This record gives sequence, C-alpha cells and structure tokens, in this order.
Amino acid sequence: MSAATGHDRAWWRDPRARWPAIVGLVLVGSGLAHVGVWGVTGGPWEGPVTWRKPILFGISGGLTAVSAGWVWSLLPRRRGDVLLAAAMAGTLLIEVLLIDLQAWRGVASHFNRSTPLDSFLYDAMGVLILFVSAVLLDLTVRLFLLRCCAGAPAMLLAARAGMVLLVISCGLGIWVGVNGDLRTAAGLAPDRFGAAGVAKFPHGVAIHAIQWLPALAWAARHAGLSAGASLRLVAVSATGMTLLLGYALGQTLLGRPRFPPETTTIFLLGSGAACLVVAHLIIAAAAGETIFRRGRLTAARNDP
Repeated sequence: MSAATGHDRAWWRDPRARWPAIVGLVLVGSGLAHVGVWGVTGGPWEGPVTWRKPILFGISGGLTAVSAGWVWSLLPRRRGDVLLAAAMAGTLLIEVLLIDLQAWRGVASHFNRSTPLDSFLYDAMGVLILFVSAVLLDLTVRLFLLRCCAGAPAMLLAARAGMVLLVISCGLGIWVGVNGDLRTAAGLAPDRFGAAGVAKFPHGVAIHAIQWLPALAWAARHAGLSAGASLRLVAVSATGMTLLLGYALGQTLLGRPRFPPETTTIFLLGSGAACLVVAHLIIAAAAGETIFRRGRLTAARNDP
C-alpha cells in the first residue's frame, strides 16, 4: 500500500526510493559542507564564481532527489523503475559534482565558454538536467493517473501540486539557461532579463513546493484536522504558491527586481502570501489545541 492511501510505512524502503534517498542525503551533506568552506575561505555570496552554487545546488538537488524517491514510493511499480530511479539520482549527483568542480577550480560553472573544457562541462550539465527534467515530468504524469484511496487525499494533492510546480521550475531553469546564453552572446549579463529582471527568481520560487506542500499535509494530519480540512488547506497553500510564482514571473518579465513589487504584481504577492499565512496559522492553532487537549487528558488520568 502506498503513502497515498494513508499508510505510514517507511517509504525509503521501496527499492525505487533507495538510491534517490541515499544520493539526496549525500548531496545535502555536500551543500552543508560547502557552507563550512565558505565560512573559512570567505568571499561574496552573489556572482558567477562563489561558494553559493555548491551550497544551493547541493542542498536543492539533494532535496529534489529525496522527494523524487518519495514520489516513486507512491506509485504502482513499473518495469525499469528501479534502474530509472538510480539513473536519475546518479545524474543529479554528477550535475552537482560538475558544479562543485568548477567552484573548486575557481571558474564559473554556468555560461562559461572560456575554454573547450569549460564549454564541454557547461553543455554536459545542460544535457544532464534535461534528463532529470524528463524523469520528473514522467513521475508527475503518473501521479495524476494514480487513483486516490480514502486515506490521504490531502497528501496526494500535495504531491501532485508540488510536482507540477517542480516541473514548471525545471522548465523555467531551462529558459534561464537559454536566456543567459543569448544575453552572453550579446555581451550582456546572463542572469538578467530586461533592465533588471532576475531570471532565476521564478525558478527558485517554485522548485521546493514538492517539499513544502507534503510537509504541510503531514502537519495538518498530525494536528488533528479532518481529511476534508487538510485537503482544503493544501489546496489553499498550493494556490498561494502558484500566486507567488505568478508574482515572480511578473516581476521578471517586466524587467524589474524581486522587490519592490510593481502595481501590476502586488496583488499576486499579497494574495499568495495571505493564502500561505492563513493555512499555516490554522494548522498551528489546531496543533496547539491538540497538544493542550492531550495534556489535559494526561493530567486527568494522573489525578489520584
């Protein structure tokens, strides 16, 4: 029985989830280790050659691998799944290792065609991420073909919405690469769109919904909320994430920085943030009530 049915088995024991989970933990560890490297060696956070990329790509790639393994555990088994999961995990590992390699060489990992080696590594990273994106798209389609059993509709909605946003983020990441290449060829800063738009902003907003929304569904369930209430809160949160993605896209395509918001995008920012704040406050209140109620019951049992 899968997690989508409400069964709380250890999902990482699924053979398809094993390698994504292992590689994911290794990558998160690598990202955290590079935080220490940055702390010792110093240097700027922004820029083409910084420790930011090994840190963020390690942690983000690791979380993506772990989440993909979890999603696989929700799905019916398909021939070749174990091999595909291992290949996807290995691809993410190589992608991050190439980024780390360039950082340790002291050169840019992206939009760098200074030498034949740099150009080859940059093109290789592009091919690798296209493969990962295709696998994630396949997982997303299979999630929508999965029938929801009676136990955990909120978790299934969280997985579906999170994966849709992740695939959108992958598509935006590919667009960031194409836009950057075109701007580099024109002698412009590759990380911008228009006058001051931050090309990677929408990509970053959407990429971690696949962790956040399932975590929220889990929290709602354990806070004592009903299945219907949990489902509605996940839907509100997914709507909020989509509105924030719309805000990030709007700011970028208008050629504006992340903040302050434009008059045409401020509604998206405000309404998206409101959806997320309200959903989290409701879950926090329910959790507090549940803890208080359990405490009173325990005290009543212990009364002589």
